Amino acid sequence: MNAYIFPGQGAQFSGMGLDLYENSPLAQELFEQANSILGFNITDIMFEGTTEALKETKVTQPAIFLHSVILAKTLGDSFKPDMVAGHSLGEFSALVASGALNFEDALSLVSKRALAMQKACEIKPSTMAAVLGLEDNIVEETCANTEGIVVAANYNCPGQLVISGEIEAINAACETLKTVGARRALVLPVGGAFHSPLMEPAREELAAAIESTTFNKPNCPIYQNVTANAVIDEIAIKTNLISQLTAPVKWTQSVQQMIADGATLFTEVGPGKVLQGLVKKINRQAEVTSATLETIS
Repeated sequence: MNAYIFPGQGAQFSGMGLDLYENSPLAQELFEQANSILGFNITDIMFEGTTEALKETKVTQPAIFLHSVILAKTLGDSFKPDMVAGHSLGEFSALVASGALNFEDALSLVSKRALAMQKACEIKPSTMAAVLGLEDNIVEETCANTEGIVVAANYNCPGQLVISGEIEAINAACETLKTVGARRALVLPVGGAFHSPLMEPAREELAAAIESTTFNKPNCPIYQNVTANAVIDEIAIKTNLISQLTAPVKWTQSVQQMIADGATLFTEVGPGKVLQGLVKKINRQAEVTSATLETIS
């Protein structure tokens, strides 16, 4: 069974999407539509922008979404997912790919999500850190015993868990985690505590936008970050999507469940190969590949 997976923030690079724009009239049309919906020429930043310009949350999130979704659309009849999943922001790409959301509504939501997250980041200094080489339960216990807000945020693969929270709490947790055997506990260059209680203002803002958006029944199950289970009910999809900003990304659990449900090939759709690497670390037997322009029929 074919599982299509969609990356989240961090996969951006200068020049992303330019090959699609130059080689596909459909891609060109969708990129121009995106410029119109967003109210600025995101294509200029994607195709020619600096790394710094691409790092801005209001740019990064729509840029990755557009690269993934437009690539999926250019695959035409060869795009036949049996199941889909996306990492954090990638869940919006997966929802479009599965037919649960239309392109315009999803891009509008992604833009609102990015701006709401940016605002939430400015309320309180916060960050995230990658913890390598420890069992999940030890990281979870350390977070629970650290003063201040610090929680497990991204279950990326066995031995790689990202924590999220207040800067002081993150620093304190990292020191403790090193003493209990973490190979690394590294503060990440991000502007806020994504997937933590500190994103509550953004969750509230996005919830209103999600509630007023029409969702359809997807063409195949989507494995959502919040539950790591197959979902096809529109109401459940909405509820999980609203919870996503303050809840952890259960990527390890999602991939394990997809394999248990019959996934044999994981195709990453979008910039980079990060998710393919994580899938291989979760299950060495899993087959992984990238969707590329060459595969367009």
